[in-house]
Amino acid sequence: MKFLTEIACTKCDKTYSDEQTLFLCSCGAPLFAHYDLEKVKANLTREEIKNRPEDMWRYKELLPITDPENILNLGEGFTPLVYSKSLGALIGLENLYLKDESLNPTGSFKARGMAVALSKAKELGKTKICLPTAGNAGGAAAAYGAKGGMEVLIAMPQTTPDTFKAEAIALGARTLFVEGSIVDAGAHLATQTDDTWYNVSTLKEPYRVEGKKTMGIEIAEQMDWTLPDVVIYPTGGGTGLIGMWKVFDELEELGWISSQRPRMVSVQAEGCAPIIKAFKDGSTSAEEWINPQTVAAGLRVPKAVGDFLMLKALRESGGTAVDVTDEELIQGVKLIGKHTGIFSAPEGGAAFIAAKKLRESGFIKEKEKVVIFITGSGLKYTDTLISLLE
Repeated sequence: MKFLTEIACTKCDKTYSDEQTLFLCSCGAPLFAHYDLEKVKANLTREEIKNRPEDMWRYKELLPITDPENILNLGEGFTPLVYSKSLGALIGLENLYLKDESLNPTGSFKARGMAVALSKAKELGKTKICLPTAGNAGGAAAAYGAKGGMEVLIAMPQTTPDTFKAEAIALGARTLFVEGSIVDAGAHLATQTDDTWYNVSTLKEPYRVEGKKTMGIEIAEQMDWTLPDVVIYPTGGGTGLIGMWKVFDELEELGWISSQRPRMVSVQAEGCAPIIKAFKDGSTSAEEWINPQTVAAGLRVPKAVGDFLMLKALRESGGTAVDVTDEELIQGVKLIGKHTGIFSAPEGGAAFIAAKKLRESGFIKEKEKVVIFITGSGLKYTDTLISLLE
């Protein structure tokens, strides 16, 4: 049974058929998948979901794959939501939770988006996948490409930690190393590919965001179909934050949650903070950050195609944007590890330090429910972190 109805522009509302190959809208903006939510409501209840396998495909009616035979599943999703009394107590919070995405296949939340994007690519008959990456997305694309028997071409900055490089190569992807940032990697990739390649760059096709939105469904389900007061999310391309904000509306229309929304918080590194600058300046889009510098590869994204969607979500939710230094985020990694047993990637460390700053400023109150995202595993950064953690 098909629940996907159309693909629509996030700016001009132009619509497209999901049976065609789609990237950005003709106006240059990202596209979103839309569903027949009344049909979903008639065919699925929250209670039925409880009996399904514990992966993100338990929400398959809200995902864009028409034929289940095309689903490329490595066990992604339904990651733990960990309550930590001791970590919360450090910063004066009674209800601090960590969504541990490090337990996904390939060690990060990127598995969600790539599982959906490459499953849809398979459904569309695509056999050649390409993308630029700051690290984790490349490994995830290589993994799901291998699962689907696809050829995968990746371009990543030369400065990407070696673990990411080894992962992509070991999983069978042809990998190009480029001087500069992910923006430079994308530009080089364009010179190496033609229209026979299906490019799954962040938000430049409409399906990765659908995988990422399942994080929002999961925190709702794991909190008994309520939402927290605050969601703190480390943002590079920002697809996860955008996807969660999208799915909250879908869940409300289904009658599964109320109209209450969390205040959404974007966290970036001080050395690459285009969203923070745009938010503080009152801008609706972000300028490219020149010479991005941070040990957190996932935050080293100087320009995001979905910048206006992130900024919109922050403002509509009454949220905010916070930057942290590399020294602070490393301290965050150590504190998370000491108090929870989770070896977080630097991005998660940044999210915890942001929570600390927001508690100190009074933005977060003592008894509010706060979810911070551990978007990836520190094991992917061991070469980088070993000297910094000592």
